[in-house]
Amino acid sequence: MPTSNPLPPKENALFKRILKCYEQKQYKNGLKFAKQILSNPKFSEHGETLAMKGLTLNCLGRKEEAYDYVRRGLRNDLKSHVCWHVYGLLQRSDRKYEEAIKCYRNALKWDKDNLQILRDLSLLQVQMRDLEGYRDTRYQLLVLRPGQRASWIGYAMAYHLLKDYSMALRILEEFRKTQSQPKSHDYEHSELLLYQNMVMRDAGMNQEALQQLDHYDLQIVDRLSVSETTAEIQLELGRKMEASSIYRDLINRNPENWAYYRGYERSMALEDPDERLKFYKEISEQFPRATTPRRLPLTFTTGDTFRTEVDRFLQNALRKGVPPLFVVLRPLYTDLDKVKIIEDLALGYVDCLKDTGRFDKEGSGDAEPATALLWVYYYLAHHFDQKRQLQRAMEFVDLGLEHTPLLIELYVLKAKIYKHGGDVDEAVRLMDEAQSLDTADRYINSKCAKYMLRANLLQEACDMCSKFTREGVSAVESLNEMQCMWFQTESVAAYQRMNKFGDALKKCHEVDRHFTEIIEDQFDFHTYCMRKMTLRAYVSLLRLEDKLRSHNFYFKAAKMAIQIYLHLHDHPLADSEQDSNLDTENLSPAELKKMKRKQRKAQKKAEVEQQKQKAEMERREQNKNKAADSELDGPKEEELVPDKLARTEEPLEQAIKFLRPLQVLAAENVETHTQAYDIYSRKGKLLLMLQSIKRGFAACPTDPKLHTCLVHFHMFVKSQGDLPTPVRTVIGNEMSKIYDGKDPKTLNDDFLRQHSNSLEHILAGGSMMYKLDPKSQERAVSMVTNLSDKLQGRSIENVTSVYRSLCDGSFGECDKTIEEYQKQCHDLFPHAHAFALPACNTKTSAEGVVLTNGSLS
Repeated sequence: MPTSNPLPPKENALFKRILKCYEQKQYKNGLKFAKQILSNPKFSEHGETLAMKGLTLNCLGRKEEAYDYVRRGLRNDLKSHVCWHVYGLLQRSDRKYEEAIKCYRNALKWDKDNLQILRDLSLLQVQMRDLEGYRDTRYQLLVLRPGQRASWIGYAMAYHLLKDYSMALRILEEFRKTQSQPKSHDYEHSELLLYQNMVMRDAGMNQEALQQLDHYDLQIVDRLSVSETTAEIQLELGRKMEASSIYRDLINRNPENWAYYRGYERSMALEDPDERLKFYKEISEQFPRATTPRRLPLTFTTGDTFRTEVDRFLQNALRKGVPPLFVVLRPLYTDLDKVKIIEDLALGYVDCLKDTGRFDKEGSGDAEPATALLWVYYYLAHHFDQKRQLQRAMEFVDLGLEHTPLLIELYVLKAKIYKHGGDVDEAVRLMDEAQSLDTADRYINSKCAKYMLRANLLQEACDMCSKFTREGVSAVESLNEMQCMWFQTESVAAYQRMNKFGDALKKCHEVDRHFTEIIEDQFDFHTYCMRKMTLRAYVSLLRLEDKLRSHNFYFKAAKMAIQIYLHLHDHPLADSEQDSNLDTENLSPAELKKMKRKQRKAQKKAEVEQQKQKAEMERREQNKNKAADSELDGPKEEELVPDKLARTEEPLEQAIKFLRPLQVLAAENVETHTQAYDIYSRKGKLLLMLQSIKRGFAACPTDPKLHTCLVHFHMFVKSQGDLPTPVRTVIGNEMSKIYDGKDPKTLNDDFLRQHSNSLEHILAGGSMMYKLDPKSQERAVSMVTNLSDKLQGRSIENVTSVYRSLCDGSFGECDKTIEEYQKQCHDLFPHAHAFALPACNTKTSAEGVVLTNGSLS
């Protein structure tokens, strides 16, 4: 209650009712009571009433009015903790957490023991990972409320997060001593004990952790966690016999868990393949229906032993008809000898099943089911597709379709083969046919939509997804609400291929906002986990959130956003009026009339769609206001306008915003640093360019893209002339470590010599050869256009990259070579549309390579 400007009893009672209405979400009643106080001339500028009116208006979505009232209230009563607290709540609702923390600290100056303010402050501090401040705030809460469990747990957790494990354990132990004898099956007490054990293990106190588990064994409810934790600790302590006994019990409990088998092998020091195989056979006999003990031996057996084991595994799966059989065995395809054995066995099955109806000619007993041959065809199609022998893969999938024309899996596989062959249109047709065979299958529906996006059929993909999205809302909006990031990243790639950079950037920013929302969502768990004692899961959540943007979805979106911003920096979009003049200059009157008619139709369609979206937004806003929530709404995000995004004045600064999380969380990926180099090279930041290639060299010194950056940097430094002495010294010291005294030409020659069998490396080295010496064009072109069978990486992606590089002028004028290379590529990949296009159409190809490679040419 106010101290500097108290209200009389009548108004004070009304003020209390305002607080109660706010807590009970009766916002309109709260405004009525506020009006009664403020309508009195004596209290028309009462600070705390103005602040509470502003807070209530904020809950009704009237944010601007809310800020006006709260600021008026604060100006009229700067010494009121209520005004400062309310202002902090408004800042928190707009995710201005640092400003909110300042407001809470100001509030505590006037009421240092206010529990609610201290709790709100602690939530913001852990959200922002201000762990020292969090520790101090939790200590104040503990002093004020020593009888509350959350006070002790929060204070201990602050030390745990600060990695002061001994202090965290002392606090937890003191708290545990204050607890009465727990009831049987007390889940919350059990979780406290397991959390204490977790802190011990983080501190490296394995012996103490083991003793604690043993001492409180009867009080812990989660028996599986006890067994798994005990086994891990015993293994780390070197007590292998005890660990092996526990892992054996865990295997008996769940014979499909790979981690238990790995733990058992480590505890028993099973290194001899025969001993390991004997163990797995024993488990297989004990659990004949378990797949894992029959699958794991395939990773370490070789030769005839592998042939026997994989033969048994394949026959069992093919007999049952297991569609994901190839997915289970795909990790083995790194070993060419094993691949050859599997291929020989599967081809033998085809002959034997056709002749005898069994998997081997000498077999006895009942014949195999008629579907066995079908699944062999299906597996072999997968097998040859993995080896990129697409013609043979197509033969087997067609045999499967002759056998069973309506098997959906065969249509999906055939579409996949065509996709790998470069014919995306046929892949879409087949996937659409597969989807039509089972319209209720969401997986096939999503797969079909993904293929449509690969073919740049965005509207068709949206229509396909709309079968499983919320009615009354467009599929795109619904998928955005559901944070369906696979759809959005594929949409980015499609828009990028179509040169619709604004739409692509809109999707990139939507993905970025999803990750921001996920980080904001942890706010709800700061109090929930403390109350429900799910402490181990809570710590895991905090650690996950700290590295959230290392996820592959964010990496994909950020990478494409950076590529687009780089392209927009190199080729800024012209004004719309200029664009229309350029487009209409060379058109005949009939073509011009037709184009204008199309533009009018498109504009009218866009206006109708915009009106629909606006009406939908208004309807949803009304529903939100009706069902007002106790939690403060987040800030309204700025609308993402594609044209505005594409015409940004600072594309490099926007690219850096996407880059920074990758530099922190994906530093092990060399692409992060090559993209950083692309940005900083355009800004001319020498030291940042050096930093990027240094980090990239540490991540992967043989990367082709990094090699182009190394050559470019060496040439760039040489072209700068006299540099400041400190800069020249730093660059000289670091370059001597990376370049080892080599000049660009020697560096490039050594690179080509070391990677003479890799097409991807040859392309990078060849392009740098031409750049260093244009007279070497003939030699460079002959290197990159060599499609020898001995080359590694002779995939359709790499071959297409070479073709585009030839078309965009990276190797100078070579039209005749382009035509010849196109014919070679067409012979190698007959289904690929990229090589069926006219060779003279170099403009589109050149634009494509800029987006793909990041343009250092």
